[in-house]
Amino acid sequence: MANDTSKPFSNKQSIDSLKTSGFDRRMSIAKTSLNIGRRWAGNSVSGMFLNKEARTARNQAFMETQANYLASELGKLKGSVVKIGQMLAIYGEHILPPEITRALQTLNDDTATLTWPTIEQTLRQLLGNKLNELDIDPVPIGTASLAQVHRATVLATGEQVVLKIQYPGVADAINSDLALFKRLLKVSNIVPQTRALDAWFEEIRDLLHHEVDYEAEAATTERFYERLIDDPRYIVPKINRTYSKKRLLCMSYEPGITVVSEALQLLPHERRNAIGQAAIEIMMQEIFVWGEMQTDPNFGNYLVRVSENEEDIDRLVLLDFGAIRQFDGNLLTIARGLLRAGYRHDQQAMSLAMTGYDFFDSMSNKVRSDIASLFLLATEPFSDPEKNTDIPSECLDEQNRYIWANSKLHSRLSNTATRAMQSFEFNLPPKEFMFISRKFIGAYTFLTVLDAHTNPSTLVKPYL
Repeated sequence: MANDTSKPFSNKQSIDSLKTSGFDRRMSIAKTSLNIGRRWAGNSVSGMFLNKEARTARNQAFMETQANYLASELGKLKGSVVKIGQMLAIYGEHILPPEITRALQTLNDDTATLTWPTIEQTLRQLLGNKLNELDIDPVPIGTASLAQVHRATVLATGEQVVLKIQYPGVADAINSDLALFKRLLKVSNIVPQTRALDAWFEEIRDLLHHEVDYEAEAATTERFYERLIDDPRYIVPKINRTYSKKRLLCMSYEPGITVVSEALQLLPHERRNAIGQAAIEIMMQEIFVWGEMQTDPNFGNYLVRVSENEEDIDRLVLLDFGAIRQFDGNLLTIARGLLRAGYRHDQQAMSLAMTGYDFFDSMSNKVRSDIASLFLLATEPFSDPEKNTDIPSECLDEQNRYIWANSKLHSRLSNTATRAMQSFEFNLPPKEFMFISRKFIGAYTFLTVLDAHTNPSTLVKPYL
């Protein structure tokens, strides 16, 4: 939930309250379900006399329209319903129709803010008289589906902090929102009801309950703060426990600019390379060293502190440690084996590394070979250019660094993955691998936007 602190926050519509009561949300979603169901029935009747090709085209266009309507109605509710839609958009591409995924991707956090009197009342309930110790800017510097952020000053010390204030009632509405969302999909007949979908809803339930627990987020932020305190490339906000609660997080104010800001694009190329290298290295440490990873690949989880002195380094500000996922040792051992095989661009080693997990062990040799080829392509940016002659020439600079913006890697991966998944033997990957996959895709996009060139040897050799 980053905000470009070099620019004023845009004016948004403010609302006095959220529809967090079960009745209000049930009514909103029931209305949406009824409308979609009625339209679906009308579409089925009116298409009865069309030929198969025309009916398929009509149904696809209808699905697109209904999916966009669904996303629009969900966006009005804020809270966990929006977050559920966002999570399904990120992780549900293997279990949802593409029309639904595209529509849910339009859900964003840049929505109406809660008015200051409502936020102030919430803060008073959480902090009591301690609220008088803070001078808070009533205009938020950032909003999200579950919270909004206000800048403040601790009057006694002058410390500049930010308050991440959870919207009242959203934590209590998670279970009912999930039930309502599932019912909406079922009644509207817009998504097939499968065990895979049920499993993902349970996973989303766990993630959401963890994400609204700001005491847990404070502890995670403190762990990352200690891990990175001596690395000058990174800034992690410092938690202020005096003003932090289960539904309120107080941390140091860390200014910076967003990844997509024009000022960042105007930096000399080598400085952008260094920022990109730092961004991918922190992801590698999360997965291969610490065994816990920020699973949300959103650009809003980063800011960049641009140095005014060209001799100093630019620093990556890491924000929002709510969506953390921990991985077991067995999975990490397999992941390291896959990375090593990818670095050496060794198909046989990649196949051998794919053992010890039910998902891999149940594959036939043909499917294992297809998936190994997919992993070899996915690890292209981390492979030794001298061993990987399959890297397109336009993807390497004169120093054999990988040029992300030239790679078209995401589209190449999508095409290869589609072919691999067409096998009737293919099962839905474990959720843990999908989390890691989405994190890598987020990193690919980040480095492409930066037009960064990265050194694969520097990235991988610590794990060889």
